Amino acid sequence: MKAFILAAGLGTRLQSLGLDVPKVMVPIAGRPLLEHHIILLREQGIRELIVNLHHLPKKITEYFGDGSKFGVHINYSREPQLLGTAGAVKKMECLLRDGTFIVLYGDNLIQVEFAPLVEFHRMRRAVATVALFESPEPWTGGVVETEVDGRVRRFVEKPDPKEVSTNLINAGIYVLEPQMLDAIPLREFCDFGRDVFPKLVAAGKAVYAMKPKAYVQDVGTPERLAKAQRDLEMGLVQR
Repeated sequence: MKAFILAAGLGTRLQSLGLDVPKVMVPIAGRPLLEHHIILLREQGIRELIVNLHHLPKKITEYFGDGSKFGVHINYSREPQLLGTAGAVKKMECLLRDGTFIVLYGDNLIQVEFAPLVEFHRMRRAVATVALFESPEPWTGGVVETEVDGRVRRFVEKPDPKEVSTNLINAGIYVLEPQMLDAIPLREFCDFGRDVFPKLVAAGKAVYAMKPKAYVQDVGTPERLAKAQRDLEMGLVQR
């Protein structure tokens, strides 16, 4: 199985810390965030990776190279113009047409087992399965409403707090089938939560969501980065 790590984030809000690096290269416990993702995937047998690049790409490629010293193989996708979460994946569809694959948002520190997600996905014959996590502020992310069996009823990106019906939001971890790539336009900016998943749901496609046992922490602000650092040091995230 392959994994696509979305790594094109700028990390603008972290520049106040004097970190002139791509967001995925922010250090946590002495390692870049992206290295934590690679270790997580490798330890679960996922070694064929795709990483998209935009801001300061050499800081990623010079550190990781082809991935061999980290026990994986990395294909890079350079994006002079940002394509969005789904557009980035569409750009590399030639490498993703051969089977089920995983997509990770690279700007979160995560701890999750992928096997239960993949099993859930395959048992339901889903075209897309979205991992969820509980948030105390669900209106800050992509709220996902589901049926009892996990089938997605509605996606709402950053809704009005008064309209929030659940505290479960998109964790930025997906299990996807190649055919769902047909729903993504080529060479256009396109987002999974805003564009693709709502389109698939409206078309009656099998889009499911589940809440795995997982740790998910955004690191996009100095405060959130500090929390991720503390959590890792306290053993809440295993590496």
